[in-house]
Amino acid sequence: MSGVTETPHDPPIDLRSDTVTRPTDGMRAAMACADVGDDVYDEDPTCHALEERVAALLGKEAAVFTVTGSMANLLAVRALVPPGKEVLCEARAHIARAELGAHAAIFGVTSRTWAHPRGLLDLDAVQAMLVPDAGPYFVSTAAVSVENTHNFGGGSIQPYEGLRKLREVTGAVGVGVHLDGARLWNASVAAGIPVGEYAALADTVSVCLSKALGAPVGSVVAGTAEQMAEARIWRKRLGGGWRQAGVLAAAGLYALDHHLDRLADDHTNARDLARRLADAVPGSVDPAAVETNIVVLNLPATGPTAGEVAARARQDGVLISVLGPTTLRLVTHLDVDQAACAHAAEVLARALTS
Repeated sequence: MSGVTETPHDPPIDLRSDTVTRPTDGMRAAMACADVGDDVYDEDPTCHALEERVAALLGKEAAVFTVTGSMANLLAVRALVPPGKEVLCEARAHIARAELGAHAAIFGVTSRTWAHPRGLLDLDAVQAMLVPDAGPYFVSTAAVSVENTHNFGGGSIQPYEGLRKLREVTGAVGVGVHLDGARLWNASVAAGIPVGEYAALADTVSVCLSKALGAPVGSVVAGTAEQMAEARIWRKRLGGGWRQAGVLAAAGLYALDHHLDRLADDHTNARDLARRLADAVPGSVDPAAVETNIVVLNLPATGPTAGEVAARARQDGVLISVLGPTTLRLVTHLDVDQAACAHAAEVLARALTS
């Protein structure tokens, strides 16, 4: 196999993340025609339309359009956790590992974590850690954050029954729940559960438009009207107030109209990738564990490193993410169709075994 050569794919097949998508022609047309105003003055009609639509989908009173998922999470957690109190989350959660410590650095929020190999909720661990009123010497728990799907857990879907039980446990002691739903759209399509049913089990929810749905920019945070009014103030304080943002909101509305149902294609392509790569390197991935659009490969310690595999694949026009010395991540999305995924699997099989 090492003697096989092939012309690199042009343009490259980019499986590093579902954030790399580019606006479709239809989305660009919607952006160009967007009715806009000054959103800092709360006068952008397209922003209003997006916020109202997402709030309705999630069953929340109000929502705020933000520039990033990190900002959406920051505003959501701040709404539930005052300075000096803690949020509990899984050890590889986005709010703990991929937001540069913003919750502590900006809002004085601390965190404690439980660990699960797929990033799932561990209700027993949460119950053991919950300290709603720790008194004057220890940190009190104000919220629990759950990520659905879990990015670094391989796109795993949080079991609905576990989330329902978490809501019962936290509600009984006055602790809030934040749902980091950056890829909640994927979870909903794969599990057949409306996003509103997931959101009903949380006080605040964030959803991303620039990952699964393919918009160029933006996330939305949702909660009560009071929480979102305060979130809008904090968004401005953090430098996140934007003017004629309806151009971007229009992309989000278009994505909601046209890109939701097709997420099932991404999930199918991810499972096909996993099957092909499992055949090439047995034990590197369990195809049955690929629930949505993320495939995590764990390489043998005796073979090529993750960095070496990624470099070989790049030479043949396939881009993937390196998460560690023996860990790679592939993410399917609307810019990579079935044929491109099949080609990528061939390239990666060679890179893994040559």
